[in-house]
Amino acid sequence: MNGNQEVTYAVDFRAARQRGQKANTLSWDLRLPAADAACLIVPRIARLMALAIRFEGMLRDETVRDYAELARLGGVTRARMTQIMKLRHLAPDIQEEILFLPDIRGLNERNLRPVVSRVDWREQRRLFQKICKQ
Repeated sequence: MNGNQEVTYAVDFRAARQRGQKANTLSWDLRLPAADAACLIVPRIARLMALAIRFEGMLRDETVRDYAELARLGGVTRARMTQIMKLRHLAPDIQEEILFLPDIRGLNERNLRPVVSRVDWREQRRLFQKICKQ
């Protein structure tokens, strides 16, 4: 078996529903009862955070070569991919909080850019709390 295998991933960034696809389906097409589906509403920022974590793993494992390849596979620009991946620059506790927070008005990737730009994690935490309290 050759160690240089090519792996292709289909990544869909679209938020709109597909024809006939319901909001209560998971990516592996496991259908859930409507009551359980209400519990699975995940904020967009949490989905982006999870994608950034997953993509970083793919880069580390050399499944994909670089951000440009991820962007091509996802059908987004390289700039957008960079914006998503910058979420990994947040303090680890903020990343974890984002993954498990309920939907908070005003908490989105764009509003987190000033937080991500800070190197000091204490400053990031202060700014993040300020956004969450709005």
